[in-house]
Amino acid sequence: MKNKSLILFLLLFTCCGRQSKESNIGILSESETINKWINSARDSAQLSLERRKQYLKDAEYTANTLSNDTIRLDHLSRISLAYKKLGDSLGFRQMNLKVQRLSEKDSIFKALGESHWDLAHFLNSYGVIDSAYYHYEKAFNSFNHLPIDSTSLSLRNRMRFSMGSIQKYFKDYLGAEANVAESLRVFNDLEDYLRIYYCDNLLGTIASDMKNYNKALEYFEKSRSDLDKVKDGRRENFIRQNQNNIAFVYLENAEYGKAEKIFEELSRDMDLKSNNPVLYSTALVSFAYTVFNGKKDLGTAQSLLKEAIAINDSVGFSVDQVRAKQYLAEVLAAQNDTLKAIEVAHEALSSAKETSNNDHHLLILKLLTNLDNYNATAYSNEYYALNEKINEEERIIRDKFARIRLETDEVIEQNEVLTRQKQIWIGTILGMIVLGLAAYIIISQRASNNKLKFEQKQQESNQEIYNLMLSQQGKFEEGKKLEKKRVSEELHDGILGEMLGIRLILTSLNDKEDDTAIQQRAELIEKLREVEEEIRTISHELSNASYQKIHNFIVSIEELINTTSKSSGIECSFEFDKKVVWDRLVGDIKINAYRIVQESLQNCVKHSRCQKVDVSFNVDGNMLILVIADDGVGFDTGKGKRGIGLRNVISRVEKLNGTLSFDSEKGVGTTVKVALPTQYVNLDSPAKVEEYRQMLNV
Repeated sequence: MKNKSLILFLLLFTCCGRQSKESNIGILSESETINKWINSARDSAQLSLERRKQYLKDAEYTANTLSNDTIRLDHLSRISLAYKKLGDSLGFRQMNLKVQRLSEKDSIFKALGESHWDLAHFLNSYGVIDSAYYHYEKAFNSFNHLPIDSTSLSLRNRMRFSMGSIQKYFKDYLGAEANVAESLRVFNDLEDYLRIYYCDNLLGTIASDMKNYNKALEYFEKSRSDLDKVKDGRRENFIRQNQNNIAFVYLENAEYGKAEKIFEELSRDMDLKSNNPVLYSTALVSFAYTVFNGKKDLGTAQSLLKEAIAINDSVGFSVDQVRAKQYLAEVLAAQNDTLKAIEVAHEALSSAKETSNNDHHLLILKLLTNLDNYNATAYSNEYYALNEKINEEERIIRDKFARIRLETDEVIEQNEVLTRQKQIWIGTILGMIVLGLAAYIIISQRASNNKLKFEQKQQESNQEIYNLMLSQQGKFEEGKKLEKKRVSEELHDGILGEMLGIRLILTSLNDKEDDTAIQQRAELIEKLREVEEEIRTISHELSNASYQKIHNFIVSIEELINTTSKSSGIECSFEFDKKVVWDRLVGDIKINAYRIVQESLQNCVKHSRCQKVDVSFNVDGNMLILVIADDGVGFDTGKGKRGIGLRNVISRVEKLNGTLSFDSEKGVGTTVKVALPTQYVNLDSPAKVEEYRQMLNV
C-alpha cells in the first residue's frame, strides 16, 4: 500500500515564492507604481474581481513601456502570478506565454526559466503532471545557460528535484533517484539544509516504495538530523512528518510494535491536531491500521478511522480519505459486518476514481472481490483492466521521460561540441595575436635599445632629484586630500544632515499658524543660526574647536534622533548605558560618533523605507559600541556602489582605529555596528578639571 501523505511536502518545494516589495515613498517611480498595482490586485480582497484585473491590465500597459528588458519581464512574470492567485487561469496562461516568448527572443534565460517554472507549478497543481515535468525540464535547461554561481546552481537543482518527485509519482524510481541524488550533492555543497532535508526525505519515500525498508529508514533518519540545522518556521511540522514517515515504514515492514509507539505519540499531539489536521488525520489512519494488523484491536481501529474520516471531511482532505475508508471497510469485514463493509468500500471506490488514486483503486477492487461474491467476477475483470491500463500509462510516461532526457542530453552534447569548436577558434586567434605582438615587441625593443642606453646615464643623474621632488609633491597632495576630505565630511555629515531635518520639519509646518508651530519655527531659526555658526567654524578651519563642540553628548544624540523622528515620521528609539560618563569621552570620539549616527539616520530616511530605527550606545571593556538597526528593505552587502555618506562613515571609523560591520538581508532590515576604542579626558590635575568644566560650560 502507498501512503500518499509521504509526498505532500513536495508542494512546499515546487512553489516559486517570488513576491514583490511595497514602496513607502510618496512619489512613485514607474516600477514602484507597477508594484503597487500588482500588490493591490493580489492582496486587496475587498475590491471586486474586475477592479483587481483592471489593476493588472494597468500594470501590464505600464510595464510594456519600460526600456529595460529584464525589469519589464520581471514585472510581467509577477503579473502572471497575480492572475494565477486570482484564479484567472486564462490570464495566467496568456501572460506566462508572453513572458516565455519575449525572454526567449531576447535570450534572457533567468526570466525564461522562471516562466517555465511557474507554468510547471500551475500544471502540477491541476494534476497535469507529465506536462509539468516537461516545463520543469525546460526551466532546468534555461537555468543551465546562466553563469555558474550559487543562485543558478540552486535554481537548476530545484528543477531537477521537482522532476525527480514527478518521476517517483509515475514509479520511474531509478530516474527519480538519480535526479534527487544529484540535487542532494549540489545542495550539500551549497549547505542548503532545508533542501537537503527535502532530498533525503524524498529518497526515503522512493526506497519505501521499492520495498527497501532498511534504506528508507536510513534516509529518514538522515533527514531528521538535517532538520537540526534548519531554521524555518515549519521545522516542527517537518519533524512530525518525519516521525510519520518512519512509523509508516515500520507499518509497511510489519513491525507493528515500533509503528504503534510513534503513531500513538502523534495521535496524542494536540498541537498537531489543531495546527496541521491533515497530517494528524494521516497519522490516525496509519495508527488505526497498525492496531488492526498488530493487536487485532478492531474497536480502537474503527474509532480512530471514523475520527480521521470526520477530520478529512471537515478540512476537505480527499487525498487520504480513500485509504481511510478502505481500511474501515477491512475492519468492518473483520467484524463480520459484510454489508456495511461493502457500502464503505464503494464509498472509497468512488473517492478513488474522483481523485485518480490508482493504487488504492486497485486495492479496493481486490477487497470487493473478496467481500462481494455475487459481483466478484466483475470486480476482478475491472481490476485486471485497470491494472493493465495503469501499467501501460506509466510505461508511456516513463518512455516520455526517457525521450526528454535523451533530447536534453543530445542538446547538451551539441552545445559542448560547439563550445569546444568555439574555444579552438578563439585559442587560434589569440595565438596569432600573441605571436604578432611578440614580433612587434622584439622589433621595437631592438630599435629602442640604443636610445635607452644613451638616456640611461642622464636618467640616473636626474633620478635622485626627481625622487625628492616626487616625495615632496606626494606629501603636499596628501595634505590637500586630507583637508578636502575633512571639509567634505563636515559639510556632508553635519550641515547637510541638519539642513535636511530643518527643511523637512519646515515643510510640515508650512500650513500651520498655531502657537506650537510658531514656537517650532523659532526653534528651527535658531537651528539655522547654529548651522551658520558651524559653517563659519569650518571656513575658519577651527577643526579642533569643532571637535570639542558637543558639550552634553547624550543630549545632543537624543536631540538628533528626535529631530529625525519628527521630520521623517520614522519611529526612533535610543538606549545607552547610564553608568558611563559619556561627556568625558574625548571630543574626537564624540564628534565622529555623532556624525556616524547622523549619517546612518539619513540613510534610513533616504533609502531604507523603514518604519522603525533603534540606536544603542554601550561600552564593552575599552570599546564604544554603536548599533543602528532598522526594519527597512535591506540590501545586498556584497553588491552595489558606496555613496559618499557611507564612505565618510568608513573613513571616520578607520581614522579612530575602529571596526565597522553591516548585517543586512533584503526584506528584513539593516544593522550597522561600529566599535571604537574609548579615550577619556584625563582629570588628574586641577587645571585639567577646570578645562573640562569650561568645555562643558559648567
